[in-house]
Amino acid sequence: MTPNMDEVIEKLPEPKDVTYQRPVKLDDALLMTKFGIYNLCLITISGTILAAVLLETLGISYVLPVAECDLMLTTKEKGILSAISFAGIISSSHLWGFLADTRGRRTVILPTLFLAFASTVLSSFTTNFWLITITRFFTGFFISGSSATIYAYLGEFHAKSNSSRAIMGASFVFGVGCILLPLIAWSVINQEWEYTLPLLNIVYRPWRLFIVVCGLPSLVCGIALLYFPESPKFLFSRGHEQETIMIIHKMYRWNTGGKGPKLALTSLLQETEAQQTKIRREETANSKSVLRLLKQMWQQTAPLFMGQYLKRTTIICVLQFGIYLTSNGMYMFFPDILNRIAELEDQGVGRTTICQAVYATQVDISQLQQHDVNATALPEVCHQKLDISAYEHSFVLETIYALGFAVIGLIINAVGKLPILVFIFGFCGISGILIVFIDLPLLAIWFYVILLTCGFCISVVNACTVDLFPTNLRAMAVCISLMFGRLGSVVGANIVGFLLDSQCELTFWISGISLICCGVLSFFIPNIYKRNALEDRISISSR
Repeated sequence: MTPNMDEVIEKLPEPKDVTYQRPVKLDDALLMTKFGIYNLCLITISGTILAAVLLETLGISYVLPVAECDLMLTTKEKGILSAISFAGIISSSHLWGFLADTRGRRTVILPTLFLAFASTVLSSFTTNFWLITITRFFTGFFISGSSATIYAYLGEFHAKSNSSRAIMGASFVFGVGCILLPLIAWSVINQEWEYTLPLLNIVYRPWRLFIVVCGLPSLVCGIALLYFPESPKFLFSRGHEQETIMIIHKMYRWNTGGKGPKLALTSLLQETEAQQTKIRREETANSKSVLRLLKQMWQQTAPLFMGQYLKRTTIICVLQFGIYLTSNGMYMFFPDILNRIAELEDQGVGRTTICQAVYATQVDISQLQQHDVNATALPEVCHQKLDISAYEHSFVLETIYALGFAVIGLIINAVGKLPILVFIFGFCGISGILIVFIDLPLLAIWFYVILLTCGFCISVVNACTVDLFPTNLRAMAVCISLMFGRLGSVVGANIVGFLLDSQCELTFWISGISLICCGVLSFFIPNIYKRNALEDRISISSR
């Protein structure tokens, strides 16, 4: 039999032990584990989970133009359907944040990934607008458990000096994973096969399979997390010191491969925060009363909106709302708008603004209602494929995200979070406003791509949130802030859905101005100057 890693390590010559007689801080213990394969595996899984969340929520944007006839969708209904997953996320974010802070990060992430996949599979078999809306709502409801909690889970396997880099590393994996979205959409949606399912009274077309494929990363990540433990910082805050030490030893063995001195860590220095929250956490874990559970949820949430945390919570929530308003709200119609521009160009129109192209290519839904949507031959106004330019520019956008996250991860400690936020908000906001005036379609599309890159700020703001709040409030703070972010997605998608066909220019004005305002608000993030100075010292000392 092939020996496993632990058996190989045990057979290696025993180096001199590194024994720590005195208790050490958990942050120091995490630094002792070095940085290696264990951390990289966690970063990869976390990044893939983030990509899974994006596929589950934004993958629908590729479905809307080609499912228009099958589901009889108006532009307003497209806006509702594109936002409904985020509505599910909003409705459950508070619950998952509370459970993550009281029952465990992994305890929340693991089952919600499997439930989200099940809901996604069901949504691929729906036959009308209301059925797919309900199933997509539940997809968002469950995927919310991992979308916010994963930041706290990943960050708590690292010391504070490395948590921002780990989060940005996961964001890079997320960016690389997102590159697959337009590639998968192109390879699946643009096929020409279809199967009739008489029992369900539907024609199973490629867009339905695409929905299932978007849910597969959730299933894969759920299986992968079966082999990883709960967050060590969470376990330590619950008083499980020995279990925490075992995780630290395991991390050290994985990262060193048995080549370094054997770590003999015997105890950890108890932190004030852990002592203060231990009793309340134990009461919550044992609570079976619904009213008592709701009361404890309030007790877990209230501190975020009181005292020193009120300003922090408000700013973080407003920033996330503004980012998601554009990055997700405007993205939902990105493939659809590009498809409309391509349609107009095929008709010989050379110079036009994005909004003029939108006005000229509106579809009259009443034509569709007179046709059998399950028939093989669909009306000429129906699109069963997306123009290749929609995939090409989406691929470019995701590539920019992947490279951008890599660059931000490398410079965030040296440059600081504030300059990054101000630059991205300002550049993207101005680009959004300029789109209204540009009558060269290709140039306007590139400015549209730049506008959507404001999503870079999501991870940077999350990194700020992890720094601003203690362990017992961190997951809740991230969940609450992202809940406001998802609310921004709902508002943004519905604004576009309601205004696109009549006041297209106004949608870009709203996005551009809101991003510029977020850039100004970034200056007021508490301790951001102090944090930048600290990160500079860390960066210099690590050279």
